[in-house]
Amino acid sequence: MWNACKDAFCQERTARRGQRLALSQLICPGRHTVTGLLYTCGRQFEDWSGDYRLFSRDSWDMRELFVPIARSLLGLTPPDDPLVVAMDDTLLRKTGPKIPGVGYRRDPLSPAFQVNLVRGQRFLQLSGLLPAGQVPASARAIPLRFEHVPPVPKPKKSASEEEKKIYRQRQKVENLSTRGVGLLHQLREELDRRHDASRRLLIVGVDGGYTNKTVLKRLPERTTLIGRVRKDAALFYPVTPEDQAPVGTRRHYGRPAPTPEQLRQDDAVPWQEVTAFAAGKLHTFRVKTIGPLLWKTAGADRPLRLVVIAPVGYRLRKNSRLLYRQPAYLICTDLDLPLGLLLQYYVWRWEVEVDHRDEKQIVGVGEAQVRALRSVDRQPAFAVAAYAALLLAAARTYGVDAEHGSLPLPKWQARQPRTRISTQELIRELRSEVYAYAIPRLIGDSEPFVVADQAITKAPESQLPAASALIYAATG
Repeated sequence: MWNACKDAFCQERTARRGQRLALSQLICPGRHTVTGLLYTCGRQFEDWSGDYRLFSRDSWDMRELFVPIARSLLGLTPPDDPLVVAMDDTLLRKTGPKIPGVGYRRDPLSPAFQVNLVRGQRFLQLSGLLPAGQVPASARAIPLRFEHVPPVPKPKKSASEEEKKIYRQRQKVENLSTRGVGLLHQLREELDRRHDASRRLLIVGVDGGYTNKTVLKRLPERTTLIGRVRKDAALFYPVTPEDQAPVGTRRHYGRPAPTPEQLRQDDAVPWQEVTAFAAGKLHTFRVKTIGPLLWKTAGADRPLRLVVIAPVGYRLRKNSRLLYRQPAYLICTDLDLPLGLLLQYYVWRWEVEVDHRDEKQIVGVGEAQVRALRSVDRQPAFAVAAYAALLLAAARTYGVDAEHGSLPLPKWQARQPRTRISTQELIRELRSEVYAYAIPRLIGDSEPFVVADQAITKAPESQLPAASALIYAATG
């Protein structure tokens, strides 16, 4: 799969170096620093400057890395289905205060009663959702973009009024919402120019931070958005002739419509039962919907559909009391989208959170200790692209709905119900394939250990020195 990403590099030598580091990023048994990747590919006694220059100086486009990934994703989905994309931002924790883009951010893992602050970098991710079958079904998120969105540096108290004015202007342009809608336009343009111009783009599960004027009023053409809104959002019915006064200003909004919370409590509007796949099995959700409605945040020319999802009951243990989650209030810019598809697409949004967890905890995104301005942007995106290539290679090898790979599962996992292959299993499969050649030769004493005075240390790209990687991993 990674071979298709070679077009992003301007030189064959740079492409080979990128392929080697991408494979090392996935199978590195220690910390995923650039040094750890050098240990993994057996280049700890080589000149390491070229590997660091790959991220800081070499000419390659990190967005081009994701072009073949999007093409492969579209090839695995039916041609009549839209490209469903989830958008969310994430925090990569850092301790160095002088790393570009590092600042204090709200800790998303802090308890509800105490907001904590941590140092970190803010990245925005778009993930395409690959369904495992006809809806209702599970899906897997495949990263399509991963871009650094640093905040605008705040001027000092002694700054002039002109500097403060420039700061406020930059805040309006360089923020998550503006960068997010910019990425959507890039993805729409890429679909039209390189993939499938007839394919509709559908953005799902956008939280309240992105369901705003900036995003809604600048959506690309042939793009549908499903986002969350506040329970007290002020909505209006479309204007009718009766609403217009005989003289005076022409009205753009009609009578006030019920707020999302009022709709949930209105017994005159019946609940509908819709089935969707979530948390490993099919669930029946109760929903209410009305439309078309207008929202001043979106503008009078964009009719919306309001959907209310009733709280879902759950139990912490088998015989514990029944608890309920919070209701969800959604708007959709497509009035004709079937309710079953709308609900399933929204539930799929959780997969981008699974992406964030696997990228940080398994693939090691954010562990590289780089400080160059370009490296800070490109190294995490490079690691995410390697992770996306792994997911797509597994889908093409084992199938989109495969529950396990070729390696047998441990006894404590074999008895558990499974819906798909985990990322940790895919890493295990990849390591077994890479080391299958190296370890038998090492036992037969035909492959020497990587040492400093070895004449030729370059091995084939897919045959990494297993013993060297494993032994040096602890010192990375």
